[in-house]
Amino acid sequence: MSRTTAKAATAGLAADSPFTLPAPRRELVVHSADGTRIHVEEHGPADRPTVVLIHGWTCSTLFWAPLIRNLSADFQVVAYDQRGHGRSGVPDRTGYSTRALADDLTAVLEAVVPEGRRAVLVGHSMGGMTLMAASGRAAVKSRTAATLLASTGSGRLLAETQVLPPRFRSKKVRDGFHRLLLGSRAPLGPVSAVSRAALKYGVMAAGSTPEQVAATARVVHACRTRPRSAWGRVLAGLDLDAALGGLTAPTAVLVGSADKLTPPVHARGMAAALPHCVGLTELDGLGHMTPIEGTDAVADVVRGLVRDHLPNHPPVRENLSVKEKTV
Repeated sequence: MSRTTAKAATAGLAADSPFTLPAPRRELVVHSADGTRIHVEEHGPADRPTVVLIHGWTCSTLFWAPLIRNLSADFQVVAYDQRGHGRSGVPDRTGYSTRALADDLTAVLEAVVPEGRRAVLVGHSMGGMTLMAASGRAAVKSRTAATLLASTGSGRLLAETQVLPPRFRSKKVRDGFHRLLLGSRAPLGPVSAVSRAALKYGVMAAGSTPEQVAATARVVHACRTRPRSAWGRVLAGLDLDAALGGLTAPTAVLVGSADKLTPPVHARGMAAALPHCVGLTELDGLGHMTPIEGTDAVADVVRGLVRDHLPNHPPVRENLSVKEKTV
């Protein structure tokens, strides 16, 4: 997504809309191990505790607009575009792997978190998988105060995904449909009433608002077809169970109870397997896009991690807007 495309994705939104990404304080480009360009944005005061946001499949920094608006008055918030997404470079066909995701996160942290400093890392969906993939990297471990795994899973995505209605009971049919869904190279086309309805059914809860659905559609439809398909195929074969043991930093897990893509069974399994789990939060009635559907609730979990695991933090300002269950 070029700068022009990024602007087009938010066209028609008011400047103060929660879904309009505020102007960053600084933008920079870092280069990953294979030379891929990674677009990075910094928001908020540079002298405050740092929170790093890592988005999921088919998204970009635009996905984080509501959370950045919530957090950036109190924290330095760093967001970057995963390779093939947003304004980052598109790798060749060999550049799609969980190892590449770990390389990119390592390069970003080395650029924005000086040695001796640490940050709270927040990964949504494929962003959480990025954190798992990078769990053994020394440069990541030394810069991590705590992590949040939001709406994600460590493996068995095809087996657990619930996008296909339950009446299709055949495992072969379900796995085949979900594999096709993840790896499809069909163009999404322009955002329309039909595409918004389909997206809402697949990745959001029934109670999500038209504004939340429209914001999600703008972000997802801006994703390029080839990277979308390539990353979908990586996700279809994902196996990061062993990497969970490397996430030794205090780690919180969060999921929406109505998440069809990475349903709560994933969150519960990860919480049980993590070496240092500091809480499992299930947000009642929310779907896969928790940072958009339940921004305040997600922000409160992030603020709690800063409060408990980073020094010189500002006060936590709780503002829950959805029913939350902490296990």
